[in-house]
Amino acid sequence: ALEWEEEARKTGDGLVYIFELDDEWDLDGREGDNPARYMNHSCDGNCEAINYDGEIWITARKNITKGDELVYDYGYDMEHFLDHPCHCGTDNCIGYIVREDQRHKVMKLLRKKKKNKKSSTKPKGEKGKKSDKKKKKK
Repeated sequence: ALEWEEEARKTGDGLVYIFELDDEWDLDGREGDNPARYMNHSCDGNCEAINYDGEIWITARKNITKGDELVYDYGYDMEHFLDHPCHCGTDNCIGYIVREDQRHKVMKLLRKKKKNKKSSTKPKGEKGKKSDKKKKKK
């Protein structure tokens, strides 16, 4: 899958239609009749992708009304999460396209990264200073 992502970056296409079947096999969604390749990601998709004997079936997870966009969670591994920002804006969105069961790990990593960034900008050994100004009581 990473080879196709690299090709997409080089060509500027930016579209990757790889679907991971298992640890050994991926489906290339650019080949053949595959309308599901046009489905967008959502961290709270109304559809889900199911692997049934090597075929991918898109099924509804909840009621879908006429005019609703069909979306599903792409479920990327967290290994390269920084390469896959998410802008879906749902309540479940953490800002990156990551499998639901790995989102808590990414959030923990991002909090740690943010904390380290804050502590590295503060000069070592210097504590917060109290203001010399006194406030008037009303």
